[in-house]
Amino acid sequence: MKTENAGFTLVETAVVVVILLILGAIAIPAYTSQVMKSRRAEAQSWMVAVQARQQQFLLDTRAYATSLAVVGIPTPANVDTAYAQALTVSNVAPPTFTLTLTPRATQVRDSCGTLTIDQAGTRTAATASCW
Repeated sequence: MKTENAGFTLVETAVVVVILLILGAIAIPAYTSQVMKSRRAEAQSWMVAVQARQQQFLLDTRAYATSLAVVGIPTPANVDTAYAQALTVSNVAPPTFTLTLTPRATQVRDSCGTLTIDQAGTRTAATASCW
């Protein structure tokens, strides 16, 4: 009578484990990079919305809002956890403002660094291709 071997050999199992480790080594950094890129895009979209609201606020009151709470656009949760927000306003003639987002937590590894936008719509980041 012939008996058939059931199961996997140690070599077959080791090959599968090595393949999974290689795939993981490639996939995890790519996924992390995409998550950072997504958070940055959400932050930039929010910054543009705040800039537009500030312009409307200037038309209505002849001054820029002095805090993000007055602007009235809530900070998205992803933006709040990934970036520290700072709004700097000068309401002397001509009035100006600068909204700055400084990366924190895991977003610190993003090569774009600190993002800013001002009353003229000028957008800056550590890398020019980030905006």
